[in-house]
Amino acid sequence: MLDPRIALLLYLLLLLGAAALFWPERGLFWRALRRLRVGDGREAMEDALKHLYKSARFGTSVTLESMAGATGTSTGTAAQLLDTMQQGGLVEADNPMHLTDEGQRYALQVIRTHRLWERYLADRTGLAPQAWHSAAEAREHELRPDQVEALSEALGHPRYDPHGDPIPTAGGEMPAVAGQSLNQIAVGTQVRIVHIEDEPHALYQRLLTLGLHPGMPLTVEGRGDEGIALRVDGESLTIDRLCAENVTVEVEPAAVDPLEGAATLASLHVGERARVLGLAAACQGSQRRRLLDLGVVPGTEIEAELVSASGGATGYRIRGALIALREEQQRWIRIQAA
Repeated sequence: MLDPRIALLLYLLLLLGAAALFWPERGLFWRALRRLRVGDGREAMEDALKHLYKSARFGTSVTLESMAGATGTSTGTAAQLLDTMQQGGLVEADNPMHLTDEGQRYALQVIRTHRLWERYLADRTGLAPQAWHSAAEAREHELRPDQVEALSEALGHPRYDPHGDPIPTAGGEMPAVAGQSLNQIAVGTQVRIVHIEDEPHALYQRLLTLGLHPGMPLTVEGRGDEGIALRVDGESLTIDRLCAENVTVEVEPAAVDPLEGAATLASLHVGERARVLGLAAACQGSQRRRLLDLGVVPGTEIEAELVSASGGATGYRIRGALIALREEQQRWIRIQAA
C-alpha cells in the first residue's frame, strides 16, 4: 500500500506540473501556442503596428528595444519585422520611424477589433474587468474583417470601449478624445469620468478596487500629501496622483435646480403644514436615499410638531411617523403651503 505521505507529495507535484503547463498567459502551453501564432509573423507585425501608432499618438520614441518588448520578440526579430513592414509599404524607417497612411489604417483596424471585443466581453459575458484586455489581445489577431463588422453590428455599433477609449470607425478614423486628467481639476469642481486607462495593469487594478468606472460623476473635494480627496456617491475616498493621472474626466455643466427659489422646510413653523415639492439637487447619495426612504417625496404632507431642547433639530409628522431633521436636512426639502 502506498504511503499516504508519498501519495500526497505526488499529488502536489502533479498540481504544480499542471499549473506550470496551463497557468493562464504564462503557462508553457499558452506560451507555446503564442509562439505558434507568432510563427507566420502576422501577430507580431500587428503588435508592432499598434506600438508605432500609440507611440506617435503619445509623442514617445520607438526603438528596436521598445518594439521587441511590444511584440514579445528579440531585437533581431524586431529588425526583421521593421524590414518586412517597410517593404510592404506600412512603415517609413526614417528617423524617426513612422507609419505610412496604409500602416495607420491597418493599425486602427487592429485597435478597432481589440476595443470592440473588450466591449463584447464587458456587455455580454461575466468576465472580470481585469481580464478584458488580455482576452481581447488574443482575439484581435483572429477575427476576419467581416467578423469584426458583424461583431460591431451585434453590439449596436458602440462608439467607446468599456474603459472609455474611442473605437476607430470601419473607415479607419479615430474619434477625438475629450477630457483632461483628474490631476488637473480644481478643488470644488464636479466632473464625470470619461476614460480609465487599463495599462499598466497594476494601476488599473487599483482603480477597479476604488470602484471607479467611466460615466461615474464625482467631486474633487481637496488635495493633500496622500493624494486627491473625492466625493463619490455620497462617500469620500482618496486617490493618489499616479492613479489620478490615468483617469480622464470632463467638467460637468453647472446643474440648474428646478426647485431653486421654492420655500424650504426650515421656513415651516411649529403647527404649520406643507406639501413636499421635492429634494434640492445638492442633496445626494446616502442622505437623499434616507429622506426618500422616510417618505419625503413629492406630494407628501408634512407638519412641524416640535423643536428639540437644543434647537438643533425639529420634529416633523410624516405619514403618521414623527421624525427629527437637522437644519441642513430641512433646507434640502422644498415645500409649498398645504
